[in-house]
Amino acid sequence: MKVQRDGRSMTLTVTADGDVQTVSHAGAALLAEAADRLGLTTALSGELAALRQRRSPHDPGRVVRDLAVMLADGGDALSDLRALRDQGTLFGSVASDATAWRVIDAIAEHELLGALRRARASARERAFALGARPRGPWVIDVDATLLSAHSDKDGAAGTYKGGFGFHPLLAYLDDPNGAPGGMALAGLLRPGNAGANTASDHIAVVSDALGALPRELVAEEELLVRCDSAGATHELLDFLREGAIRFSVGYELTEAVREAILSLPESAWRPALDSGGAERENGALAELTDRMDLSAWPTGSRLIVRRERPHPGAQLSFTDHEGHRFQVILTDQAGTDIAALERRHRARARVEDRIRAAKQTGLEKLPFRDFAPNEVWLELVLIAQELIFYTQTLCLDGELAACEPKTLRYRLLHAAGRLAFHARRAILRLPRSWPWAGELAVAFARLAALPAR
Repeated sequence: MKVQRDGRSMTLTVTADGDVQTVSHAGAALLAEAADRLGLTTALSGELAALRQRRSPHDPGRVVRDLAVMLADGGDALSDLRALRDQGTLFGSVASDATAWRVIDAIAEHELLGALRRARASARERAFALGARPRGPWVIDVDATLLSAHSDKDGAAGTYKGGFGFHPLLAYLDDPNGAPGGMALAGLLRPGNAGANTASDHIAVVSDALGALPRELVAEEELLVRCDSAGATHELLDFLREGAIRFSVGYELTEAVREAILSLPESAWRPALDSGGAERENGALAELTDRMDLSAWPTGSRLIVRRERPHPGAQLSFTDHEGHRFQVILTDQAGTDIAALERRHRARARVEDRIRAAKQTGLEKLPFRDFAPNEVWLELVLIAQELIFYTQTLCLDGELAACEPKTLRYRLLHAAGRLAFHARRAILRLPRSWPWAGELAVAFARLAALPAR
């Protein structure tokens, strides 16, 4: 094999007769240790204790932890557990694919999704206490996505975009300064033909998301739920009002809304703000509340409209006027600074980053034929996303604390190392030349400094 080094061509010879014990995916052990330190593994073991067969050497909670680590590490099928199983020195005894399947099937059969969620909530409370708590006010973003199915799976159906698959609904706790993966709170797997604005589904996901947060902290923080126009239903907003939770949702551009917009004098418009809080060159805002009948919506509801000129090449629609495109939000937040309220709503675009990260962490391909095991798989994806979030928040700094899962895997999780043994201790030696070796070593040290659970 010809390679280039220092501008010189040389032949690379590859042999398989080395006697040095090397490991790949060494950084993934950081995720497994994080699960243990935060008490997630112990909580899972306790919640799933009834599933353990008398002679089984594998604890179901430990199996779930290993599956979550595998997904966080980039796997997307049960067979990818081999990446952990082949490196027992780092990960211990890892269940076979058949055993892992039996655990997932048992969780589905005994309807133990609630058990997984209770274990996650326990670990989340501890992570918050150790410093992983996002800064308030807290914002829960709810959004749906489409997953394609390439075979006739249970629950797969035609989607509104002409595809075939599933239409899950997800909820994340937003952190403006956090990693793109975000803190996953709840998810609801739905058939592909599930309605985009089904109020009962949104209420279920929001309820699960609220239940995932420590009660005493929820009582302390102001809560806001953000959603696109699919959330503009009377049932959902009435539910939020009953719980003293603010809302900010997209609003349909009906003919009545369009007429109200076109009746606004030019003096009613004010500049919109960009993500940094500075005035945008392309974007203006106005309030429509006094020009619309909002009596059917919760008291204090307001309509805010943004107009902007589409980017060059964008296709204009019949609702555009004089080259302007309009977007409307419905909110019950108080305050005279509508630019700040609209900017806060626009930040919900970060939920698309969270969902993209979920698809990079096993959600893209639901691997099972039956619907219930795929529901368990979705829960495993959310656990994996949380493990990544906690690891980045508690152990990493700078760019690594806010990078995409794919970047984190390349730089840290998939790093190779050499195992050395001395005085009954295993020492993982990372290559000095690897640009992020120092950061990985520091991350392990920070995790080890956390009190064990």
